[in-house]
Order: sequence, then structure tokens, then C-alpha cells
Amino acid sequence: MFAGFLFLLLLTGGSSSNHTQPPDSEGLYNQSHLEGGNADSYSEPVDGARDDDSIPWKSDWPDHCTDVDVINHLNLTDKVKFYLARPIQDNKRSINLTLDIHLYSILDVKEKEQELVAYFWIDMFWKNEFIEWKARDFCRTYGIIVPAELLWKPDLTIEEVTIKDKLFNTQYLTVRFNGGIYQRSGMVLVSTCKMDFYRFPFDTQICNLTFKSIQHPSRQMKLLSRLTNNDILSFTRDSMKTESEWLLMNVTVDTSEVYNFGFHLSVLVYTMTIKRRSVLYVANFIVPVLFFLCLDLASFLISESGGEKLSFNVTVLLAVTVMQLILNDILPSSSDRIPLIAVYCIGVFTLMMLSLLETILMMYLMEKDHVSQDQEADKDQSLDEDCRDQAGKVHECFRDMNKSIPCVRVFDQSPAGMPPELLPGVKEGSSSQLTQEIQDFQSLNNELREVLKTVVLLLSSRKEEKEPGYWTTKTKTLNRIYFIVYLLAASVFLVSVFSVWLHEDR
Repeated sequence: MFAGFLFLLLLTGGSSSNHTQPPDSEGLYNQSHLEGGNADSYSEPVDGARDDDSIPWKSDWPDHCTDVDVINHLNLTDKVKFYLARPIQDNKRSINLTLDIHLYSILDVKEKEQELVAYFWIDMFWKNEFIEWKARDFCRTYGIIVPAELLWKPDLTIEEVTIKDKLFNTQYLTVRFNGGIYQRSGMVLVSTCKMDFYRFPFDTQICNLTFKSIQHPSRQMKLLSRLTNNDILSFTRDSMKTESEWLLMNVTVDTSEVYNFGFHLSVLVYTMTIKRRSVLYVANFIVPVLFFLCLDLASFLISESGGEKLSFNVTVLLAVTVMQLILNDILPSSSDRIPLIAVYCIGVFTLMMLSLLETILMMYLMEKDHVSQDQEADKDQSLDEDCRDQAGKVHECFRDMNKSIPCVRVFDQSPAGMPPELLPGVKEGSSSQLTQEIQDFQSLNNELREVLKTVVLLLSSRKEEKEPGYWTTKTKTLNRIYFIVYLLAASVFLVSVFSVWLHEDR
């Protein structure tokens, strides 16, 4: 019973000050992980437990308790054994390489180059079967840190990486007493990512990182992942510092085999789903273009009689053209299909162009009425002048008639100068008759003058109060019809575009 108690105390006892624990990611990696999940995994004592003099074999500890003693014991200078070949005793078996990836930060997404720039932590675990020591023989030293060039390392590559920053790659490996090797590398990776900008700026991108060996087929080395997809997503969200304008939606990992260059390779695909934060694009691009469309609709309230509406429509059309030039600098030219934001701008531009053409047509039709009205005004003016000429002629005619009446001469002559044979007739009845005729002619002359004045007034009032021409009336009707059609077309277009735009297809 006492022996069983001591054995239990040994398993749960404290660790010494020389105990070296490999860098652990929030306590997630245990000893079974370092061994690739083997059944003979060693259970390490819990850190922080008390190690007192009650342990009977503590006095028997040797004096060689340093990492150098362990390195000398392992004889790591044997390159053939530790560095040149796969660290496995049975060549028929494969090495299980456990690889976990943690996305630390999304630095940039280059749309034109279709590249993702991100900072990753990559943890790799494998077992070297030629390395082993008893922790008790070296003062309970469970792990040491050695330079990376002393031991064999897997030849991994990432298919999508175009530029690899080696500044943060660690130059050391953590070696466990049972042969487990642990390496953590922090690096900035610039990887290609085939992006779909059809729903920009409401797009969701899926980028992959494919890990595989360069030389070792799947029968010699297999890539594994210890964490589940939910664990990876949870750990990544907790550790992420910056995401730029992107929001991490999901992270998954998948292991498979591919046939490449004549043999089967084990691959591990790390998939990231990121979504763009679109608030800034909506405020700076989509809403202003929509405002320009509303201004174009408001231009129907401006009269076509002047040139104000035409200049206003041209100004709004040029503003949308500037927005399209800005959009051209953002979107890549290698897109498979036209993005919806480009369709949105082209549609608004087309509606404004049709509005501008309608304004030009209305002004042309109204100009035809102005020309015809000017011609009628010229005719009225010539008729007025003719009437004035005729009135002058009539006035002169009556004046000549008044002058040609012989009775005037009769009245102008004195009775003494008249012939005696005429003097009795005048005195008797001719004087009253001539006077009556003269009065009749004067009244007729006055009436004709009044008639001519009335005709002149009617002509002048007709010139001042012209009725709208035929085409002017038609343009008002056509303008109303076009406004209704324009409003319906713009509404249908905007509803269709935004319904597809905001539809979640992923």
C-alpha cells in the first residue's frame, strides 16, 4: 500500500525548477498531441505541484541536469541519424505531421492583384523516433530547445503563397523527452486568392492555404489537423488583432490526398471565409449616385423653354461619369463578369442619358413652334402695315374729296364776286343742301377712322396674346408620359439590382 501511495505521489508530484515546457497555445497541446496520438503517450506532471524532500529518490538525482548534458547524451552531431533522413525506424511507415494554423491578423486584401496579405502562427508537431531520454536521469528535464538546423524538418510548401516573409520564422525547435518535436513559426504570407467581385461591396471571399510536401508522398508523410473547425474559428477570433476592412466569417480545415507530379501527396487545406465591411462604400459611392438620380428626376420640374434644364442634366451626367472613373480604379480588370456595382452605375448613367436626350428633343419641338410663331408675327405685322397704308389712303381720299367740292369755293367767294345769274340760286336753296352733304362726308370719314383704329387694336392684341403652338402642347404631354415611364423604369431597375446585391448566396 505504501508503495502504491508513493507511485501515485510520483505521478502527481511537482516539477523541479529545471523543467522545460514547450510553448503551448493557451494550454491546448498535450503530450499525446506531440506524439501524434500514439497510445504510449506520457502523462507529464502538473506544473506548480510541490516537490519536497518526501520523494525518496530525489537524493539520487545525478549532477548532469543541464540541456547540454541532454544534447551530449543524444549525440545530435550525427547528421545521418538526425538530419539527413526521415526520423523513423521503420521505413514502411509514414510520419504523422500535425499542423495547426492560427490567423492573427488580416493586413490587406489587394483586389486588383487578387492577393491576401495576412499574419499567421503555424504550429507543427511530429515525432523523431531516434530521440529519447528519461526525464528522471536528467533532473526531470522534459524538453529542451535546440537549433532548427540540427534536426530533420518537414519540407512543406504553400501552393498559394507568392511572397513569404521569413523574418518571423523561428530558428529553434522544442524537443520532448519522448521524441516529440514542436515548432511554431510566425510569418506574413502574401497568397493568391481567386476573388469574385460580382457583389462588391457586399462580397464574400473564400481564400485557401494548401499545405503539402515537396518531395514526400503520402506513404512517407501525412498531414493531420488536431483541432476541429469550431475550435479553430473560436481560437482565431480570440487571437485576432486587426481585420482591416474585412470580417472573418468562418475558418475550416480539410485533409485529403491529391495526385501530383506522378505520385500521391497528402495535403491540408486551410479555408478562410471573409466578408467585406461595406458601410464606407455605401456612404461614399452608392448613396451619392442615388442622389444624382434623384436630382435627375427633379429636373423634370425645370421648364424646357430656356437652357437651364439642359445644362443641369449635363452636369449631373458628368458627375456620374466621375464616379465611374473612381470605380474603375477599385475593381480589377480580370473579373469574370461585370460586378453589380458597375451595372448599377451603367444603369443610372443610361437613365440620365435618356433624360438628356428627351430634354434635347423637347427643346427642338418647341423651337419649331417658335419659328412658326415668328413667321405668323411677320405676316401680322405686314398686314398691319397694309391696313395702316389703306387707312392713310382713305384719309387722303376723303381729304381730296373735301377739297374737290365746288361749294367750298362758293362759300369762299363773296356775294359781290359771284355772277349775278348764280347768286339768286345760291341764296335760295343750294346753300343748305351743300352744307348737309359736307356733314355727311365728314361723319363717314370719322366712322371709317374708328373702324381702322378697331382693326389695328385687334391685330396688336392678337400679336400680344398668342396661343401656345401645336408642338408646345405636344411637348407638355410627352414630358408627362416620359416622366412616368422614367420613374417606373428607375424603380424597377433599383429594386432588381438591390435585391440581387443584398442576396446572401453564401
